[in-house]
Amino acid sequence: MPRQARLDAPGTLHHVIVRGIERRPIVNDHRDRSDFVSRMGEIAAETQTLIYAWALLNNHTHILLRSGPSGLPGYMRRFLSGYAISYNLRHRRHGHLFQNRYKSIVCEEDPYFKELIRYIHLNPLRAGLVDTLSLLDKYRWCGHSVLMGKFPNNWQDRDYVFKWFGTTEGEAKRRYRQFVKNGIDQGRRPELVGGGLKRSQGSWSAIKARSRLGIREKFDERVLGSGEFVEQLLKQADEVRKHQFSANDRIKRAQQLIQTICQKEKISVEALISGSRRQVVSRARTQIAVKLVEENGLSLAQTARHLGVSTSAIAKLLNRRKRKSN
Repeated sequence: MPRQARLDAPGTLHHVIVRGIERRPIVNDHRDRSDFVSRMGEIAAETQTLIYAWALLNNHTHILLRSGPSGLPGYMRRFLSGYAISYNLRHRRHGHLFQNRYKSIVCEEDPYFKELIRYIHLNPLRAGLVDTLSLLDKYRWCGHSVLMGKFPNNWQDRDYVFKWFGTTEGEAKRRYRQFVKNGIDQGRRPELVGGGLKRSQGSWSAIKARSRLGIREKFDERVLGSGEFVEQLLKQADEVRKHQFSANDRIKRAQQLIQTICQKEKISVEALISGSRRQVVSRARTQIAVKLVEENGLSLAQTARHLGVSTSAIAKLLNRRKRKSN
């Protein structure tokens, strides 16, 4: 069965889950964790993506975010592609780091925002990475410690989160922490990690009870929310699709970038893709590769096809540039 297109529009609230391939680690040490979190925050700031909650575990991560003007896919491509390249170069490995594509669940805000904040921030405690709430307060690799003021940053939207809990920061922080504490005994909350009718309404018994009353709601596996919310969201998605650019738009942007840099460096596109090692050609090739991978979110393979070289050549090129910058 073909996978469904993502539901997204600027300003959409998403619960994003990213897992390591074959449940393998996506971070090995504090340097990896720092790189992962820094990229998540820096690119969020650049793309005006709002992050409310996050937790980085050894083999997966959860993020609650609101997509920016360029949408969720653009943010995630830059974030995950850049991190995967850095991780592979550092650990001298090849191949995919993440399992398939990341999972994104569109969430209805009023009934689920606070629950998702709590669920995501309790992940390190449930996973046994910390033993108590007091230790979670100081756990660097989770947005809970940011809300508690232990590791402040300039990209996690504390103010918006605290508005759900109180009128002053002190009051909101106390109420938020108590709310998190009250959720420790709730367990894994599977209804919050997927969409669909059963997850949105809590159980099959709840669905059957509503059905007996003649209440039938629209549902979608990509959405955590009421039938009315799902219906409105799907209608909006249909409107967006009518005005979307074609699937070739990213290819056109890449070609335009190549033309622009070649003109600036006064070389031909033919020279660029011929494999020439002339200094001016190599310099242009490096500029283009960096922009295509780090700014436009293209994979190494896609970038290699545009530049007429191998995937490993692009990896080596980026590695050389990284060594020079260190």
